[in-house]
Amino acid sequence: MFGSVRARATLGATLVVAVALLAAGASVLLALRSNLTDQASSEAESSARKVAVSIATGTAPAALELPDGDDTPVQVVDGDGRLLAASEDLERISGTGSSAVKPVTSPVDDDGGDDDAGDDDGGSDRHGGKGKGSGGDDDSYAYGEIADDAEGGKGSATVDGESRNYRFAGLEVKNTRQGDLTVYAGASLSAEQSAVGTALTVMLIGFPVLLGVVGTVTWLVTRRALRPVEGIRSEMSAITASQDLARRVPEPATHDEVARLARTTNETLAALETSVERQRRFVADASHELRSPIASLRTQLEVGAAHPELLDVDGAVADTVRLQELAAGLLLLARLDAGERPGEVRVDLATLAGEELSQRPAGRVAVRTHLEPVEVAGSRSQLARVVGNLLDNAQRHARSRVDIVVRAEGPWAVVEVGDDGAGVPKAERERIFERFVRLDDARARDDGGAGLGLAIARDVAVRHGGALTARSSPAGGALFELRLPVAPVA
Repeated sequence: MFGSVRARATLGATLVVAVALLAAGASVLLALRSNLTDQASSEAESSARKVAVSIATGTAPAALELPDGDDTPVQVVDGDGRLLAASEDLERISGTGSSAVKPVTSPVDDDGGDDDAGDDDGGSDRHGGKGKGSGGDDDSYAYGEIADDAEGGKGSATVDGESRNYRFAGLEVKNTRQGDLTVYAGASLSAEQSAVGTALTVMLIGFPVLLGVVGTVTWLVTRRALRPVEGIRSEMSAITASQDLARRVPEPATHDEVARLARTTNETLAALETSVERQRRFVADASHELRSPIASLRTQLEVGAAHPELLDVDGAVADTVRLQELAAGLLLLARLDAGERPGEVRVDLATLAGEELSQRPAGRVAVRTHLEPVEVAGSRSQLARVVGNLLDNAQRHARSRVDIVVRAEGPWAVVEVGDDGAGVPKAERERIFERFVRLDDARARDDGGAGLGLAIARDVAVRHGGALTARSSPAGGALFELRLPVAPVA
């Protein structure tokens, strides 16, 4: 099910959005609940403070005008926990200092005087104040002291048969005629519960819908984005089945990663097509080149078997040598194509050139040398093959002389092999390095070689980090220049 990139991308995007929505929803619910609870606490404290002000200014608990109990249940409790006043229709309450709902008889009479004071002359009561209605003339006298901070808490109450959750605030009023009193006032949490419930319902309905939209959009967008990839895959599958390397995958008209993938794939197909075509030509040319000496050698051996006196031993040996050299060249090219590393042996090119010259018998042309010691790093046998192939080519085409120069030129070791022959036309100076290419088609195969020498020489030069080029020599013939990096000082 999740074996495709599209399915995994859709699942990943949906999970990320789901986690983000859950975190955001939880934060919103917590913030909403906290704000509404704080608002209810403020309302409860405000109601409690209004009642406390009435008590502090001399109103007896029994004479208090309390707010509607449905919205704000109120209790007034003394220091002994006795309920002195409560909202009407209050049937049950919890979360306050007292669970009573019916107030006891107030010890204060209707005119605010202390029944236990025992003095009608308006003297000071037990709290040091003047009794209201007992002959005192200062009605603004404060009968209590209200605390600065209220204590909060949660609870519930049943008013007129309806139960609700409330946020209660308890505010203490000290030094009243009844002693220290505490006013408890509640604010309903119905708004908070309703808002939180509504928000939760919206989230429970909206989040799945939003996740469905995110998943669908991601699925469609991913499918559209990966459609070129599927085109590349199907075309590559068709190319593999048909083995037609001339075909190319479609390249989208965008500049994104998929377009670059398509272009790189086409470049790889082009390189593979070139390599396969080159290999096919190589196999065909090798088969053609091998067939001639093998056929010639077989013919001579069959004639010699039938007529021993007619056996051309020298021709058979020449064909065998040519066949051996061709097989050695093909094997070397195969190793080079397989990526054989050249090695890191230090080779003195001047000494190498001298050894190659010493192994050749004196020919019809003179060889002039100018050899300076210069060392390179690589395969001695492969470099010897390069120098030998250049000398063979020059001696084959020279009229009267061959020049070979070995010198150092900055970071390069330079080997120049020139002749005074017909030279190489400028238009053919790159084609002669292709395999099995011989410019003189009228030349006999025995004299002209198989056309592998220069191809091998250039391949070896490139794999040693150098280059092999052809140009005109001062003597009028061809000049081949081999450049290789000088070996670092040991």
